[in-house]
Formats: sequence, C-alpha cells, structure tokens
Amino acid sequence: MDKIQKIKKSIFPIVSLTDEELLIFCNAFKFKTIKKNDFFLKEGQVCDYIGLLTSGVVIYIKTLENGDEATIHFAFEGDWVNNNLSRLNNSPSFMNIKAIKDSEVLIIKQEDINQLYYQIPKIERLGRILTEHAFIKFVEQTIEFQTLTAKERYENLLKSHPEIFQKVQLYHIANYLGIAPKSLSRIRKELIG
Repeated sequence: MDKIQKIKKSIFPIVSLTDEELLIFCNAFKFKTIKKNDFFLKEGQVCDYIGLLTSGVVIYIKTLENGDEATIHFAFEGDWVNNNLSRLNNSPSFMNIKAIKDSEVLIIKQEDINQLYYQIPKIERLGRILTEHAFIKFVEQTIEFQTLTAKERYENLLKSHPEIFQKVQLYHIANYLGIAPKSLSRIRKELIG
C-alpha cells in the first residue's frame, strides 16, 4: 500500500478530504525507516513532529534513575506516534520512543501541521480529534492503574491488543502492567487453565 493509501486509511474515519487536499496533506509527510533498538524520539529532544507507524512496533519508555526502564505505552501499525506533552509545549521529552522491531513511519513536522491547519481547516479538526483520542487513552490508562488489579489490566490489554504477545517481549508487557514477568506468567496460566 502506498503512502497516500496508508494515510487515507488512517484519517478517513475521522475526516474526509478532497483528492487535492489529500495530496497536499500527504506531500507534507516524509518516509523514515527505524531499525530495531533505534529511536523515533530520544529523552531530552523536543518532539516537533508526528508519525504514522506504517509497519513495526515502537514502545514509549522512561529511563529511571537506577538505569531500569519503565514501559509507558506501545504503538503498532496504523497508530499515530509522538509525545504530545513535548510537542504541544515545545519542551524536552521526558521519555524515549524506541523501535522494538524494524519499523517504518511517515513523519510530518509540526511547522507543516501548523501551516496545513490554515490551508485545510479539516486538518485542524483531524489534529484536535487525534489529540483528544490520545488524551482519552492516557486518562483510561491512569484510571486502570489506580483502580484495577494486574489481572484486570492484563485482560484489558488483551482486549485492546490481542496480537501483543506476538509483537512485544514479555518483559515489556509485564513492565507496562507494573508486575514482574513471573507474575505475568502466573496470570496467563490462571486464565488459560
């Protein structure tokens, strides 16, 4: 599937653009390959772009003071990737976004987005809705971690991403759920058996 079709598939459930508007929008994107263990965004860097992940998997991670990593979020093919806090505040990112498989992403710079907001008003609507979706995910995740058991969080993760165990290492899944890998194995066995 070419660039235009991938972008169209992602945005048309939200906004429909004319062929001319779609072409203008798509021409603002640049293709980038991110090798496994390379970064889409590094901690301390200002996120002045948004990416549409067209293949692969990336994880959002925070390096802790003791050197451990905390897995914050995942993104899969078809997901929009960025650090909204850094992007919207023009501030250094507090986390990394790293490919855990060879990945491909279509990237649009924030300055191009701002220009397109004026040129094609429907793009501003798209940006608002995508930001709202990201906010809703963040709030849901926060509530889950405050109110649900590890088993319930695991079940919700499976509902939203049934393919996750084929794409992400158990260590990252357990880390994301806030449990030890052994606890994750135990929960999985309980639910299977």
